[in-house]
Amino acid sequence: MPLPQGAHGGRPRWWSELLVLVVVYAAYSGGRLLARGDVQTAVDHGLAILRIEKLLNLNAESPLNRLFTATPELGIPADFAYASLHYLVTPAVLVWLFRRRPTRYRAARTWLMLSTLLGLVGFTLLPTCPPRLLDVSHGFVDTMAQFSAYGWWGGEASAPRGLGGLTNQYAAMPSLHVGWALWCGVMLWRYGRTPLVKALGVAYPLLTVIVVMGTANHYFLDAVAGAAVMGLGLLLAAPFMRGVDRLRLRITGSAPPVRSPIVSGGCDTSAGERIPGQRSAPSSSNDTPAQAR
Repeated sequence: MPLPQGAHGGRPRWWSELLVLVVVYAAYSGGRLLARGDVQTAVDHGLAILRIEKLLNLNAESPLNRLFTATPELGIPADFAYASLHYLVTPAVLVWLFRRRPTRYRAARTWLMLSTLLGLVGFTLLPTCPPRLLDVSHGFVDTMAQFSAYGWWGGEASAPRGLGGLTNQYAAMPSLHVGWALWCGVMLWRYGRTPLVKALGVAYPLLTVIVVMGTANHYFLDAVAGAAVMGLGLLLAAPFMRGVDRLRLRITGSAPPVRSPIVSGGCDTSAGERIPGQRSAPSSSNDTPAQAR
């Protein structure tokens, strides 16, 4: 499915975008804390997911977690990746889009914002105990607690030591670590200009799926749900933007400006004359004037 197009061109105002993102993220973070459910209910949901995965032979998190636990050379970098990339790569891609692809930014931001809010609905309706918090009899090891001496986090998810109470450890379904990474990957693949950037767009979400399972922070089905939430957010982005534009038109009485596809803005030029800064069109045999044919 193609990405929705922004309803208006031009670079958005940075301060208004920053305000929107701060408000949405604050609402999301506060909502995660308020969405804390009963611990036993979360454990039951986690065990149910684990049983479904074993029935379908999808429980890849078990062997990955054993590998990461037994191999600090893998486990420690994975813990750093889980604790940091989620909060660094996504804002970096947003800034990159804002600066380099301003006409695509609004649609991309809306997609990310709606998917994040949908994830919050999932946390509220389905509190889920991650593998690392299940009873040890299930064979999972919390690698972030095991290797916490190497990082800033403690034994409570990826929160800094002493701040574990500010995070909801049972917000595992869906995995927005995977969802945000998928969004970043799509943006890099679609709008990146070099093979390296496009390769990073493929590698980053795949790496994130491995990391969230190997560190026992998510089940494989959490990752699948994260991708599904992003898909639903993409479907809703275009009608949401149309609704916002209609509301703006009703309130202000004026439609948002549309970027004109005409380079000259309707002004005529003499033969061979170009507007300053106008790019020359690529020449071809069909561009030859009729007199010279």
